[in-house]
Amino acid sequence: MSDATPLGNTAYAYGNVTKMFHWLTALLILTAFPLGMIANGWPYDSSQALMIKGVLFSLHKTVGVTVFFVALARILWALNQTKPHPLHPDRRVEHFMAELVHWTLYAGLVLVPLSGWLHHAATTGFAPIWWPFGQSLPFVPKNDAVAHVFEGWHLVFTKILGIAVLLHIAGAVKHQVVDRDLTLARMLPGRIEAGRDGGDHSRSPFWMALLIWAVAMTAGTALGWPPAAQTEARAIELAPAPVAPTASGWTVQSGTLGLSVVQFGADVAGSFADWTADIAFDPDAPGPDLGTVAVDIAIGSVTLGSVTAEAVKPEFFDAEQFPTAHFAATLRAADDGGYLAEGTLRLKGTEVPVTLPFDLTLTGDTAEMTGQTTLDRRDFEIGTTAQKDDATLGFPVTVSIILTAQRN
Repeated sequence: MSDATPLGNTAYAYGNVTKMFHWLTALLILTAFPLGMIANGWPYDSSQALMIKGVLFSLHKTVGVTVFFVALARILWALNQTKPHPLHPDRRVEHFMAELVHWTLYAGLVLVPLSGWLHHAATTGFAPIWWPFGQSLPFVPKNDAVAHVFEGWHLVFTKILGIAVLLHIAGAVKHQVVDRDLTLARMLPGRIEAGRDGGDHSRSPFWMALLIWAVAMTAGTALGWPPAAQTEARAIELAPAPVAPTASGWTVQSGTLGLSVVQFGADVAGSFADWTADIAFDPDAPGPDLGTVAVDIAIGSVTLGSVTAEAVKPEFFDAEQFPTAHFAATLRAADDGGYLAEGTLRLKGTEVPVTLPFDLTLTGDTAEMTGQTTLDRRDFEIGTTAQKDDATLGFPVTVSIILTAQRN
């Protein structure tokens, strides 16, 4: 036994750098787990509560990404270090389990925060990761399908890591209380030399840990896939599809009905997957009226980044009670050479006058249309109970439409 502790490991003692990584990782993990659980359970029934929930999630994500980089540094250090001999190499089952838990922990410290970061990067929503980390990752698109898979990974991976952490703690307690050996003391300040020769480190625990994580990844993928089917099932449950459009002058071939809002200073974009448009339009009409349009929207088909589940609840769109929205308008030529759709939007039981400016490109019997307007969510009593201020959830909501239609 000696008071001086080297930076690196020896065959019988852990060095200061290894000890630092061990306890720093423990502190971060034991911070990230409670933060995640508290953030998930925190209410959002008021602006203040939602603000706190956002801060908790941001803190959880930032700590998680920090764990990722600390774990990488720890693993790189460990790969270049001597691993001290075990204290009880003759206890083969116990030694195998200890090695298995260690390899599971090492992988989990990378995979759990990485899967959370990938999920964050693939979706849009509140609770940004704080500086110096960014909100996006290379080669990770903003895509709900991709986000669902990464979310499934994160849900399963956290369970595996949680079990490994508990087993690791239980093992340390067993060595300290039952065996009364120097296992825990070797990781505390000061130089403690202990261990027995002959305790070779088998590769079997590594391969077993690899198999565990392969199964976990498969389970996580299955949990998050196929996201399109899950979204469709939720849409059907909350809102039946709008009635099919009646025969009209134009048939929509393709299109996107999108919306975006600012939450906690960040843009949250989404769209409605299920909507129909009944269009009667004659660009050569003498005017001022050039036709009409009627749009039905299945509210339950909305996707809105990480807040999709909340968006359909009674406080916001209330998709169960008000399954569809309806926009009926007269089409007119605008003074600037574009067009206007002037009419009324019925949403959440409230009718509000709406004007949608749009541009139109006609090529033979094909029309390509793009339009955008801004609504005030307060006009439809959306989020006015919990999110009364513009800082937590912006009042303006941008609605955009892009479509291609064919003349009948």
